[in-house]
Amino acid sequence: MNHAEQIADATCEIFSSMIMLEVTPKEAGKRTDPAFSDSISGMVGLAGTVKGNLAIHLPSSVATAVTTAFLGMDVETIDDDVCDAIGELANMLAGAVKTAIDPSGSDIKLSMPSTVYGDSYSLDCLDCGVSVLVPFDLDGTEFSVELLLAET
Repeated sequence: MNHAEQIADATCEIFSSMIMLEVTPKEAGKRTDPAFSDSISGMVGLAGTVKGNLAIHLPSSVATAVTTAFLGMDVETIDDDVCDAIGELANMLAGAVKTAIDPSGSDIKLSMPSTVYGDSYSLDCLDCGVSVLVPFDLDGTEFSVELLLAET
């Protein structure tokens, strides 16, 4: 199962159809630094036959631009609207990846989306068998979508 391809396909489709923005996937890899600065991360947990997390990580400037396009209103700083929009993006991405991993839809459950943001924060996974990070280009800026999975 090619998780990087699933992430790339789902992200391109969601951004194109829901936000009307075109994104280009770059070469997949693994996140080597748990630290983020001036960013926001939207996350959804996965539980069942696999356990893990799907997250979208965006610099603040990219998150406000994406939220502006998504909601059709000007957003200049990280606020509740941005947190809700990025959480919903994480939810849509997790749903798409869940469908690819579990076509029946019954073996994996998703948590409610959550967000974390700030000038400096860290995210780390304690027990991940699969770690895939796909960076994306959006008009010369970059964000990433990450899948962390452990078989149960």
